[in-house]
Amino acid sequence: MNAAVAGKEASLGEAVADEPTAANSVTLGILVPGLPHPLLCPEKNEGWQRVRDGFATAREQIAASGADLLVVYSTMWPSILGHQFQANPTPEWTHVDDDFHYLGSIPYKFRIDAKFAELAVTKAKARGLHARTVAYHGFPIDTGTVVALKLLNPDNELPATIVSSNIYANRTETTVLGKALRDAVEEQGRTVAAVVVSTLSNRLVTEPMEPADDHIHSLKDDEWNRKFLEYLEKGRLEDLSQLSRQFHDEARVPKVVAFKPFWWWAAFMGQANLYSGTVHAYEPIWGTGSAVVSLEPAGESTGDLEYDEDDPEFYSGDREVLDLHDAPSMGSLPGGNED
Repeated sequence: MNAAVAGKEASLGEAVADEPTAANSVTLGILVPGLPHPLLCPEKNEGWQRVRDGFATAREQIAASGADLLVVYSTMWPSILGHQFQANPTPEWTHVDDDFHYLGSIPYKFRIDAKFAELAVTKAKARGLHARTVAYHGFPIDTGTVVALKLLNPDNELPATIVSSNIYANRTETTVLGKALRDAVEEQGRTVAAVVVSTLSNRLVTEPMEPADDHIHSLKDDEWNRKFLEYLEKGRLEDLSQLSRQFHDEARVPKVVAFKPFWWWAAFMGQANLYSGTVHAYEPIWGTGSAVVSLEPAGESTGDLEYDEDDPEFYSGDREVLDLHDAPSMGSLPGGNED
């Protein structure tokens, strides 16, 4: 580790040591799927309607939480170079999903907190991340974010911030991103609901299918989804963060480096098992495992697993690439080396 990086980590560590826990400012966490079916055609499948009803329940929880800002981390907004934050105060467009275009168009107009997005970029850079805002008319907001904001915040009662998911980021970078956003929340004294847009298992049905015949792609996917939902009901968010690599191997098509939403969610809300979880819906949406889940800070932990992963505060590159001699030995990983 060079002197410049060490100095940044030292000064950052002093600030982090004095800050409140994330649970004081992030009062609610919501997991929702991003496919358009619950928004555009819930009547075509009873399960899609139950997911739509789950969105409605989550919307009521957000209203009751006292949140004054929605922070949306969407796995359906991929970024390549660093991390992007939507900063157009009123993005307006008509969206059509790439895969399910036949379901119809989704007109939208959202309310974005541009100042918070700019502060989040500053905090991300302070922790060693490459980050920037995007703010131009017609920027393609992803299907998952559009679905989430249309169903959770249909009247734009709350401003939102939308965060991209870097396809190459691994655990260290994603964890630091969550902490950077928490820094911005604490500096502004905001009360936040954290919205994660992601399916659990992500394998789609690829053969022609009637909506009424929708099903989880495989029994294995369903089993792993239910394991994760059991942990979510028990509020074991950090345990799930630690298990994300295994879930990625078992229940995900490896389109990106890793299954990262739980890394971000835990870092942003607080890396603990101090939550009360409720599963509002779990259904197949075109083969994927789609759940609506809420997490609220609780007073007592449900216990911890033995954590094998570190707790980074600053991103200085992937260790096995940039700082091999400083990397702890973690053994070999299937399919090549990862962070």
